[in-house]
Amino acid sequence: MKPQQQDRAGLLYGFAAYGMWGLVPLFWPLLEPADAVEILAHRMVWSLAAVGLLLLVLRRWAWIRPLLRQPRRLGLIAIAASVISVNWGLYIWGVNSGHVVETALGYFINPLVSIAFGVLLLRERLRPAQWAAVGVGALAVVVLSIGYGKLPWIALTLAFSFATYGLVKKRVGLGGLESLAAETAVQFLPALGFLLFLGSRGDSTFGSEGAGHSALLASCGVITALPLICFGASAVRLPLSTIGMLQYIAPVLQFTLGLVVFHESMPPERWAGFGLVWLALTLLTWDALHTAHRARRELARAAARAERSPAASDTDPASPPTSGSASGSVSDSGSGSGSVDEVPVALAEAAAGVVPDVIPGAGPESASDAIPDLTMDITPGTPGTPGKHGGSISGG
Repeated sequence: MKPQQQDRAGLLYGFAAYGMWGLVPLFWPLLEPADAVEILAHRMVWSLAAVGLLLLVLRRWAWIRPLLRQPRRLGLIAIAASVISVNWGLYIWGVNSGHVVETALGYFINPLVSIAFGVLLLRERLRPAQWAAVGVGALAVVVLSIGYGKLPWIALTLAFSFATYGLVKKRVGLGGLESLAAETAVQFLPALGFLLFLGSRGDSTFGSEGAGHSALLASCGVITALPLICFGASAVRLPLSTIGMLQYIAPVLQFTLGLVVFHESMPPERWAGFGLVWLALTLLTWDALHTAHRARRELARAAARAERSPAASDTDPASPPTSGSASGSVSDSGSGSGSVDEVPVALAEAAAGVVPDVIPGAGPESASDAIPDLTMDITPGTPGTPGKHGGSISGG
Protein backbone atom coordinates (compact mmCIF):
# COMPACT_ATOMS: atom_id res chain seq x y z
CA MET A 1 0.00 0.00 0.00
CA LYS A 2 1.33 3.47 -0.94
CA PRO A 3 2.17 5.91 1.88
CA GLN A 4 -0.76 8.20 1.02
CA GLN A 5 -3.14 5.25 1.04
CA GLN A 6 -1.64 4.09 4.35
CA ASP A 7 -2.25 7.51 5.88
CA ARG A 8 -5.79 7.70 4.53
CA ALA A 9 -6.65 4.23 5.83
CA GLY A 10 -4.99 5.00 9.16
CA LEU A 11 -7.04 8.16 9.57
CA LEU A 12 -10.26 6.31 8.75
CA TYR A 13 -9.48 3.60 11.29
CA GLY A 14 -8.46 6.23 13.84
CA PHE A 15 -11.63 8.26 13.43
CA ALA A 16 -13.64 5.04 13.65
CA ALA A 17 -11.94 3.93 16.89
CA TYR A 18 -12.05 7.25 18.71
CA GLY A 19 -15.47 8.02 17.28
CA MET A 20 -16.88 4.80 18.72
CA TRP A 21 -15.25 5.50 22.08
CA GLY A 22 -16.61 9.03 22.00
CA LEU A 23 -20.16 7.93 21.19
CA VAL A 24 -20.29 5.06 23.68
CA PRO A 25 -22.26 7.17 26.25
CA LEU A 26 -25.22 6.74 23.89
CA PHE A 27 -25.02 2.96 24.27
CA TRP A 28 -25.05 2.40 28.04
CA PRO A 29 -28.50 3.98 28.67
CA LEU A 30 -29.95 1.55 26.12
CA LEU A 31 -29.16 -1.27 28.55
CA GLU A 32 -31.46 0.01 31.27
CA PRO A 33 -33.27 -1.22 33.36
CA ALA A 34 -30.08 -3.24 34.01
CA ASP A 35 -28.02 -1.40 36.61
CA ALA A 36 -24.34 -0.56 36.23
CA VAL A 37 -23.08 -3.68 38.03
CA GLU A 38 -25.13 -6.04 35.88
CA ILE A 39 -24.03 -4.22 32.72
CA LEU A 40 -20.40 -4.44 33.88
CA ALA A 41 -20.71 -8.19 34.49
CA HIS A 42 -22.17 -8.71 31.02
CA ARG A 43 -19.39 -6.62 29.51
CA MET A 44 -16.79 -8.85 31.16
CA VAL A 45 -18.44 -12.10 30.07
CA TRP A 46 -19.24 -11.12 26.49
CA SER A 47 -15.91 -9.36 25.95
CA LEU A 48 -14.10 -12.61 26.67
CA ALA A 49 -16.40 -14.38 24.21
CA ALA A 50 -15.80 -11.79 21.47
CA VAL A 51 -12.03 -11.55 21.92
CA GLY A 52 -11.68 -15.31 22.35
CA LEU A 53 -13.54 -15.90 19.09
CA LEU A 54 -11.30 -13.43 17.27
CA LEU A 55 -8.14 -15.04 18.64
CA LEU A 56 -9.52 -18.44 17.64
CA VAL A 57 -10.07 -17.23 14.07
CA LEU A 58 -6.53 -15.80 13.99
CA ARG A 59 -5.08 -18.89 15.72
CA ARG A 60 -3.25 -16.70 18.21
CA TRP A 61 -2.92 -19.00 21.21
CA ALA A 62 0.86 -19.42 21.46
CA TRP A 63 1.13 -16.76 24.20
CA ILE A 64 -1.04 -18.65 26.72
CA ARG A 65 1.32 -21.44 27.78
CA PRO A 66 4.36 -19.20 28.40
CA LEU A 67 2.13 -16.78 30.32
CA LEU A 68 0.85 -19.51 32.64
CA ARG A 69 4.46 -20.26 33.62
CA GLN A 70 5.07 -16.68 34.78
CA PRO A 71 3.35 -15.98 38.11
CA ARG A 72 4.54 -12.38 38.23
CA ARG A 73 2.89 -11.52 34.92
CA LEU A 74 -0.25 -13.36 35.97
CA GLY A 75 -0.34 -11.25 39.12
CA LEU A 76 0.03 -8.07 37.08
CA ILE A 77 -2.80 -9.18 34.80
CA ALA A 78 -5.00 -9.75 37.86
CA ILE A 79 -4.18 -6.24 39.08
CA ALA A 80 -4.91 -4.77 35.63
CA ALA A 81 -8.23 -6.65 35.51
CA SER A 82 -9.21 -5.31 38.94
CA VAL A 83 -8.31 -1.72 38.09
CA ILE A 84 -10.07 -1.72 34.72
CA SER A 85 -13.13 -3.25 36.39
CA VAL A 86 -13.32 -0.16 38.62
CA ASN A 87 -12.82 2.08 35.58
CA TRP A 88 -15.46 0.35 33.45
CA GLY A 89 -18.00 0.11 36.26
CA LEU A 90 -17.66 3.72 37.36
CA TYR A 91 -17.82 4.94 33.76
CA ILE A 92 -21.05 3.03 33.10
CA TRP A 93 -22.55 4.23 36.37
CA GLY A 94 -21.46 7.83 35.68
CA VAL A 95 -23.05 7.90 32.24
CA ASN A 96 -26.31 6.30 33.37
CA SER A 97 -26.46 8.56 36.45
CA GLY A 98 -26.25 11.84 34.53
CA HIS A 99 -22.51 12.58 34.89
CA VAL A 100 -21.38 12.33 31.26
CA VAL A 101 -19.53 15.65 31.37
CA GLU A 102 -17.57 14.62 34.46
CA THR A 103 -16.64 11.26 32.90
CA ALA A 104 -15.32 13.18 29.89
CA LEU A 105 -13.31 15.34 32.28
CA GLY A 106 -11.68 12.18 33.64
CA TYR A 107 -10.29 11.30 30.23
CA PHE A 108 -9.26 14.89 29.53
CA ILE A 109 -7.08 14.96 32.65
CA ASN A 110 -5.77 11.41 32.22
CA PRO A 111 -2.58 12.47 30.36
CA LEU A 112 -1.76 14.83 33.22
CA VAL A 113 -2.14 11.99 35.72
CA SER A 114 0.02 9.74 33.52
CA ILE A 115 2.74 12.39 33.54
CA ALA A 116 2.49 12.72 37.32
CA PHE A 117 2.88 8.92 37.60
CA GLY A 118 5.95 9.11 35.40
CA VAL A 119 7.56 11.65 37.72
CA LEU A 120 6.55 10.06 41.03
CA LEU A 121 6.87 6.37 40.21
CA LEU A 122 9.28 6.15 37.28
CA ARG A 123 11.43 9.18 38.20
CA GLU A 124 11.05 10.68 34.74
CA ARG A 125 12.28 14.21 34.12
CA LEU A 126 9.82 16.69 32.67
CA ARG A 127 10.40 19.50 30.24
CA PRO A 128 9.30 23.01 31.33
CA ALA A 129 6.12 22.91 29.21
CA GLN A 130 5.13 19.61 30.82
CA TRP A 131 5.64 21.06 34.31
CA ALA A 132 3.50 24.03 33.31
CA ALA A 133 0.77 21.71 32.03
CA VAL A 134 0.74 19.71 35.27
CA GLY A 135 0.52 22.94 37.30
CA VAL A 136 -2.36 24.26 35.20
CA GLY A 137 -4.10 20.89 35.51
CA ALA A 138 -3.79 20.97 39.31
CA LEU A 139 -5.27 24.49 39.32
CA ALA A 140 -8.12 23.20 37.14
CA VAL A 141 -8.97 20.54 39.72
CA VAL A 142 -9.14 23.23 42.42
CA VAL A 143 -11.43 25.42 40.28
CA LEU A 144 -13.66 22.45 39.39
CA SER A 145 -13.85 21.41 43.04
CA ILE A 146 -15.18 24.86 43.83
CA GLY A 147 -17.60 24.63 40.91
CA TYR A 148 -18.93 21.19 41.91
CA GLY A 149 -18.87 22.01 45.60
CA LYS A 150 -16.71 18.90 46.13
CA LEU A 151 -13.81 17.11 44.50
CA PRO A 152 -14.76 15.86 41.01
CA TRP A 153 -14.29 12.33 42.33
CA ILE A 154 -15.74 10.56 39.32
CA ALA A 155 -13.30 12.27 36.96
CA LEU A 156 -10.35 11.78 39.32
CA THR A 157 -11.15 8.09 39.92
CA LEU A 158 -11.47 7.45 36.18
CA ALA A 159 -8.22 9.28 35.46
CA PHE A 160 -6.19 7.61 38.22
CA SER A 161 -7.61 4.13 37.59
CA PHE A 162 -6.94 4.44 33.88
CA ALA A 163 -3.39 5.71 34.43
CA THR A 164 -2.74 2.87 36.88
CA TYR A 165 -4.11 0.38 34.38
CA GLY A 166 -1.80 1.72 31.70
CA LEU A 167 1.20 1.57 34.03
CA VAL A 168 0.50 -2.07 34.90
CA LYS A 169 -0.15 -3.07 31.27
CA LYS A 170 3.18 -1.65 30.18
CA ARG A 171 4.85 -4.09 32.56
CA VAL A 172 2.79 -7.06 31.38
CA GLY A 173 3.98 -6.77 27.79
CA LEU A 174 1.08 -8.49 26.03
CA GLY A 175 -0.62 -7.36 22.84
CA GLY A 176 -3.93 -5.56 23.20
CA LEU A 177 -6.25 -8.41 22.22
CA GLU A 178 -4.21 -10.97 24.15
CA SER A 179 -4.13 -8.70 27.18
CA LEU A 180 -7.88 -8.06 27.00
CA ALA A 181 -8.47 -11.82 26.71
CA ALA A 182 -6.29 -12.50 29.77
CA GLU A 183 -7.93 -9.74 31.81
CA THR A 184 -11.48 -10.76 30.95
CA ALA A 185 -10.53 -14.38 31.72
CA VAL A 186 -9.70 -13.17 35.24
CA GLN A 187 -12.99 -11.27 35.35
CA PHE A 188 -15.07 -14.04 33.78
CA LEU A 189 -15.81 -16.39 36.69
CA PRO A 190 -16.72 -13.68 39.23
CA ALA A 191 -18.86 -11.91 36.58
CA LEU A 192 -20.59 -15.13 35.52
CA GLY A 193 -21.15 -16.09 39.15
CA PHE A 194 -22.75 -12.72 39.83
CA LEU A 195 -25.04 -13.04 36.80
CA LEU A 196 -26.10 -16.54 37.87
CA PHE A 197 -26.76 -15.21 41.37
CA LEU A 198 -28.95 -12.44 39.94
CA GLY A 199 -30.81 -14.98 37.85
CA SER A 200 -31.42 -17.25 40.84
CA ARG A 201 -33.00 -14.34 42.70
CA GLY A 202 -35.11 -13.29 39.73
CA ASP A 203 -33.31 -9.92 39.55
CA SER A 204 -31.55 -10.43 36.21
CA THR A 205 -32.81 -8.41 33.27
CA PHE A 206 -31.21 -10.81 30.77
CA GLY A 207 -34.09 -12.78 29.24
CA SER A 208 -36.75 -11.07 31.33
CA GLU A 209 -36.81 -7.79 29.37
CA GLY A 210 -37.20 -9.27 25.92
CA ALA A 211 -34.89 -10.57 23.19
CA GLY A 212 -33.82 -7.06 22.14
CA HIS A 213 -32.56 -6.22 25.61
CA SER A 214 -30.68 -9.51 25.86
CA ALA A 215 -29.07 -8.91 22.45
CA LEU A 216 -27.94 -5.45 23.57
CA LEU A 217 -26.36 -6.89 26.71
CA ALA A 218 -24.59 -9.55 24.63
CA SER A 219 -23.30 -6.87 22.24
CA CYS A 220 -21.18 -5.40 25.05
CA GLY A 221 -18.40 -7.70 23.85
CA VAL A 222 -18.43 -6.28 20.33
CA ILE A 223 -18.67 -2.72 21.69
CA THR A 224 -15.49 -3.39 23.66
CA ALA A 225 -13.48 -5.24 21.00
CA LEU A 226 -14.33 -3.41 17.76
CA PRO A 227 -12.80 0.00 18.65
CA LEU A 228 -9.70 -1.82 19.89
CA ILE A 229 -9.24 -3.46 16.49
CA CYS A 230 -9.75 -0.16 14.65
CA PHE A 231 -7.27 1.57 16.94
CA GLY A 232 -4.64 -1.05 16.20
CA ALA A 233 -5.19 -0.73 12.46
CA SER A 234 -4.76 3.04 12.80
CA ALA A 235 -1.73 2.92 15.08
CA VAL A 236 0.39 0.86 12.69
CA ARG A 237 -0.34 3.25 9.81
CA LEU A 238 -0.02 6.68 11.43
CA PRO A 239 2.82 8.51 13.18
CA LEU A 240 2.76 9.07 16.91
CA SER A 241 1.96 12.77 16.62
CA THR A 242 -1.17 12.07 14.57
CA ILE A 243 -2.37 9.45 17.06
CA GLY A 244 -1.80 12.06 19.76
CA MET A 245 -4.16 14.45 17.99
CA LEU A 246 -6.82 11.84 17.31
CA GLN A 247 -6.98 10.69 20.91
CA TYR A 248 -8.79 13.87 21.98
CA ILE A 249 -11.75 13.04 19.73
CA ALA A 250 -13.28 10.69 22.31
CA PRO A 251 -13.52 13.03 25.34
CA VAL A 252 -14.56 15.93 23.07
CA LEU A 253 -17.45 13.85 21.74
CA GLN A 254 -18.36 12.69 25.25
CA PHE A 255 -18.31 16.27 26.52
CA THR A 256 -20.49 17.39 23.60
CA LEU A 257 -22.97 14.59 24.21
CA GLY A 258 -23.19 15.57 27.86
CA LEU A 259 -24.18 19.10 26.93
CA VAL A 260 -26.26 18.59 23.79
CA VAL A 261 -27.91 15.18 24.23
CA PHE A 262 -28.02 14.69 27.99
CA HIS A 263 -28.49 18.42 28.75
CA GLU A 264 -26.16 18.51 31.74
CA SER A 265 -25.56 21.88 33.36
CA MET A 266 -22.32 23.82 32.92
CA PRO A 267 -22.17 26.85 35.23
CA PRO A 268 -19.39 29.43 34.60
CA GLU A 269 -17.00 27.98 37.19
CA ARG A 270 -17.10 24.59 35.44
CA TRP A 271 -16.39 26.26 32.11
CA ALA A 272 -13.42 27.94 33.77
CA GLY A 273 -12.15 24.60 35.11
CA PHE A 274 -12.54 22.88 31.76
CA GLY A 275 -10.83 25.82 30.09
CA LEU A 276 -7.80 25.33 32.32
CA VAL A 277 -7.76 21.61 31.52
CA TRP A 278 -7.84 22.38 27.80
CA LEU A 279 -5.04 24.91 28.26
CA ALA A 280 -2.95 22.23 29.97
CA LEU A 281 -3.61 19.80 27.14
CA THR A 282 -2.71 22.47 24.58
CA LEU A 283 0.65 22.93 26.33
CA LEU A 284 1.25 19.17 26.30
CA THR A 285 0.32 18.87 22.64
CA TRP A 286 2.51 21.80 21.61
CA ASP A 287 5.43 20.39 23.57
CA ALA A 288 4.95 16.93 22.05
CA LEU A 289 4.79 18.25 18.48
CA HIS A 290 7.75 20.56 19.04
CA THR A 291 9.84 17.74 20.51
CA ALA A 292 8.88 15.34 17.73
CA HIS A 293 9.76 17.93 15.06
CA ARG A 294 13.13 18.60 16.69
CA ALA A 295 13.86 14.87 16.96
CA ARG A 296 13.03 14.31 13.28
CA ARG A 297 15.24 17.21 12.29
CA GLU A 298 18.17 15.88 14.35
CA LEU A 299 17.56 12.40 12.96
CA ALA A 300 17.75 13.73 9.40
CA ARG A 301 21.00 15.56 10.18
CA ALA A 302 22.51 12.45 11.75
CA ALA A 303 21.49 10.36 8.74
CA ALA A 304 23.06 12.90 6.39
CA ARG A 305 26.31 12.83 8.38
CA ALA A 306 26.25 9.04 8.37
CA GLU A 307 25.93 9.03 4.57
CA ARG A 308 28.86 11.44 4.17
CA SER A 309 31.20 9.53 6.51
CA PRO A 310 31.64 6.40 4.35
CA ALA A 311 32.19 8.58 1.27
CA ALA A 312 34.97 10.48 3.05
CA SER A 313 36.68 7.27 4.18
CA ASP A 314 36.54 5.86 0.62
CA THR A 315 38.28 8.89 -0.89
CA ASP A 316 40.93 9.18 1.82
CA PRO A 317 41.15 6.15 4.11
CA ALA A 318 44.05 7.61 6.05
CA SER A 319 42.28 10.84 6.95
CA PRO A 320 41.21 11.10 10.60
CA PRO A 321 37.59 11.72 11.55
CA THR A 322 36.59 15.35 11.69
CA SER A 323 35.71 16.98 14.99
CA GLY A 324 32.28 17.82 13.62
CA SER A 325 31.26 14.22 13.00
CA ALA A 326 28.03 12.98 14.45
CA SER A 327 29.46 10.87 17.22
CA GLY A 328 33.23 10.72 17.19
CA SER A 329 35.36 8.03 15.61
CA VAL A 330 34.08 4.90 13.99
CA SER A 331 36.27 1.84 14.00
CA ASP A 332 36.93 -0.18 10.86
CA SER A 333 34.87 -3.00 12.25
CA GLY A 334 31.93 -0.67 12.86
CA SER A 335 31.95 -1.36 16.58
CA GLY A 336 33.60 1.50 18.49
CA SER A 337 31.82 3.59 21.07
CA GLY A 338 29.54 6.31 19.88
CA SER A 339 29.23 5.09 16.30
CA VAL A 340 27.03 7.15 14.01
CA ASP A 341 24.54 4.31 13.85
CA GLU A 342 23.73 4.90 17.50
CA VAL A 343 22.53 8.45 16.92
CA PRO A 344 19.41 7.69 14.84
CA VAL A 345 18.50 4.87 17.24
CA ALA A 346 18.78 7.11 20.28
CA LEU A 347 16.80 9.88 18.63
CA ALA A 348 14.12 7.49 17.46
CA GLU A 349 13.78 6.11 20.97
CA ALA A 350 13.55 9.62 22.38
CA ALA A 351 10.88 10.56 19.87
CA ALA A 352 8.82 7.47 20.61
CA GLY A 353 7.40 8.79 23.86
CA VAL A 354 6.66 12.40 23.17
CA VAL A 355 2.87 12.19 23.20
CA PRO A 356 1.24 11.36 26.53
CA ASP A 357 -1.19 8.51 26.84
CA VAL A 358 -4.85 9.27 27.17
CA ILE A 359 -8.27 7.99 27.26
CA PRO A 360 -11.28 5.84 28.09
CA GLY A 361 -11.77 2.31 29.17
CA ALA A 362 -9.00 0.08 27.95
CA GLY A 363 -5.55 1.28 28.75
CA PRO A 364 -2.85 3.67 27.78
CA GLU A 365 0.00 1.94 26.06
CA SER A 366 2.18 2.11 23.02
CA ALA A 367 0.57 0.82 19.88
CA SER A 368 3.14 -1.92 19.61
CA ASP A 369 1.88 -3.25 22.95
CA ALA A 370 -1.69 -2.20 22.39
CA ILE A 371 -2.69 -4.57 19.63
CA PRO A 372 -1.40 -7.90 18.33
CA ASP A 373 0.01 -8.11 14.85
CA LEU A 374 -3.25 -8.36 12.97
CA THR A 375 -2.10 -6.34 10.01
CA MET A 376 -0.58 -9.46 8.60
CA ASP A 377 -3.80 -11.39 9.28
CA ILE A 378 -6.66 -8.92 9.49
CA THR A 379 -5.65 -5.55 10.81
CA PRO A 380 -3.90 -4.21 13.96
CA GLY A 381 -0.63 -3.91 15.42
CA THR A 382 3.06 -4.76 15.17
CA PRO A 383 4.72 -6.12 18.24
CA GLY A 384 7.88 -6.49 16.24
CA THR A 385 8.43 -2.73 15.98
CA PRO A 386 8.25 -1.30 19.49
CA GLY A 387 8.32 2.43 19.72
CA LYS A 388 7.37 2.98 16.11
CA HIS A 389 3.93 4.20 16.94
CA GLY A 390 2.10 5.06 20.08
CA GLY A 391 -1.07 6.32 21.57
CA SER A 392 -3.74 5.17 23.91
CA ILE A 393 -6.73 3.05 23.90
CA SER A 394 -10.02 4.53 24.86
CA GLY A 395 -13.13 2.85 25.76
CA GLY A 396 -15.21 3.83 28.73
